[in-house]
Amino acid sequence: MTTSTLLETTLPRTLDTWVARFERAEWRGAVFEGWLFEGVQARRDAERRLRAAGVQATLRSAYKPLVHFFLEEIDRSELAGVTVRYPVHPLASPRRFLLEAYPLAGLLPDCALEFLPGGKELNYELTLTWKDGHQRQATVFAPNRSHTGCTGATLLSPTGWLRLQRPTSADADIDAAEQTDYERVFEQVIDTVGRHAWPLNEPYFERLDIRVDLPGIEQPLPVGHECISSHEALHEDIYFSLLEIFQRRSGRAPGDRRLQPGQIVPDVRASDAASRLRISLASFKVDPVASPNQGQSAGQPLLALLDTAPDPARVAGEMEGLEGKRFAALSRQERPVTGLYHAGPGPAVFISGGQHANETSGVVGALRAAQALQRQGDAHFALLPLENPDGYALHRELRAQHAHHMHHAARYSALGDDIEYREQPPLYERAARAQALALSGAQLHVNLHGYPAHEWTRPLSGYLPHGFELWTIPKGFFLILRHHPGWQAEGRALLEQVSAALAQVPGLPEYNSRQLALYERHAGPVPFEVLHGTACTQSEVDRPGAPVTLITEFPDETVDGAAFRFAHTVQMEAALAAARAWQALARP
Repeated sequence: MTTSTLLETTLPRTLDTWVARFERAEWRGAVFEGWLFEGVQARRDAERRLRAAGVQATLRSAYKPLVHFFLEEIDRSELAGVTVRYPVHPLASPRRFLLEAYPLAGLLPDCALEFLPGGKELNYELTLTWKDGHQRQATVFAPNRSHTGCTGATLLSPTGWLRLQRPTSADADIDAAEQTDYERVFEQVIDTVGRHAWPLNEPYFERLDIRVDLPGIEQPLPVGHECISSHEALHEDIYFSLLEIFQRRSGRAPGDRRLQPGQIVPDVRASDAASRLRISLASFKVDPVASPNQGQSAGQPLLALLDTAPDPARVAGEMEGLEGKRFAALSRQERPVTGLYHAGPGPAVFISGGQHANETSGVVGALRAAQALQRQGDAHFALLPLENPDGYALHRELRAQHAHHMHHAARYSALGDDIEYREQPPLYERAARAQALALSGAQLHVNLHGYPAHEWTRPLSGYLPHGFELWTIPKGFFLILRHHPGWQAEGRALLEQVSAALAQVPGLPEYNSRQLALYERHAGPVPFEVLHGTACTQSEVDRPGAPVTLITEFPDETVDGAAFRFAHTVQMEAALAAARAWQALARP
């Protein structure tokens, strides 16, 4: 693998810079407040150093400051009631700061919690009521700056901030935003990539590596799979911001999934030292294709008991154990995209998984559904369990460092596009889906997907993930039905029958109810219809593919163990319910 370096640099750690700056004798007796992107232990250590120098220091998180206030400064067990008036700023969506307060409703399950819109000042205004009856008013500052983002839009984003007052001063000597190392790293990435002389045509590179080592926050929360991770957030911000840069460069509209810049790989790791950044171009590194590891070989659990995403050899082995006609395509990195067509007497169904390779429960769910259909003896289906093997390989590479991060860099292909939206040759992986539909003649495509199991943010680009705002916090397992013109009735009937079947899956109604309730506290009413306890949406599209497509969405990104087994069980049950229902709905 050949590489060339675009930038390699070290940036001073803001926390160390602040301590060195304000522990000087001239600041003795001062009151110092600072907000930055550091974990609680590092901030407490810095406070002790400053207090030893005679400075009364309080250091807070600039990322999700309200949540950190309740984690660090309040005994939540003694609270009886909380009223939160959240900022409503003209440069942000009305619910932006309510969403940034997520998952406070989950952290205060036994407390009377009320959220109310406030003014445009960047403060949360709180009324806290304790169980003994006494009350306290509190203000939590949310430091933000306005700036122009990579799409050209004006954004309001969290930032570092300093407030400092000498004992002899009537007013604050400093009260202003101050750029932190976390923000500088991001700025360096954007500036370096934005200024580079890229080729005129896509793809611009094979692989663009962005290696970052920096201090930050990794704090699991006692709510579902939630974890406050500044490292994960930086990965997301770098990846999607670079997509926005290349979309503008190519002349494409924001969010165009046909963009093929190449493979963008942010690798963000925790460090206790000064921030290090290396940006480099590399050729593809392709691992040898492993031999199929069929079924449950020595030391491997049954497919139904898998508690994490299987390796590609296991997927290939499970495919070998199924009966039917094989077909295949090659990915951009020359990995096989293997499918199977199992002929039968009734209407065919096409089942796929792994289009977005960081959504791994659908891979297992598709294999389990195919095995169950084959046992019926008369099923008619096509199967493509792992559509994006290049992204899947990248996901495995990134998970070796952070097993519980979302890693959206692995969502798309090695070309950088969404496989489903690829229109021009060479089709690579997309050719396998075309073969599945041609061989089977399926009128229904069951496309198993996932989405983040915990909050998804882009804190340096306006906080909410641009173009994916509806996906920022989990809302349970839900269904998306897309149909060609004239197929509305079949699509509606399919949604009704599948959602009714899902209501019988043990544990799923309760799971959905919990997640929807927490979603609605922070995001408002779910923007979908709820059928039999499952959120659903239906729309007409005029795009290539089967006349009816049922997309499942399980919040599976980052989960493992029992949660992953539950995820792929639900995926399987949804696929089987759709296959059953379609036997009476398909057209001759």
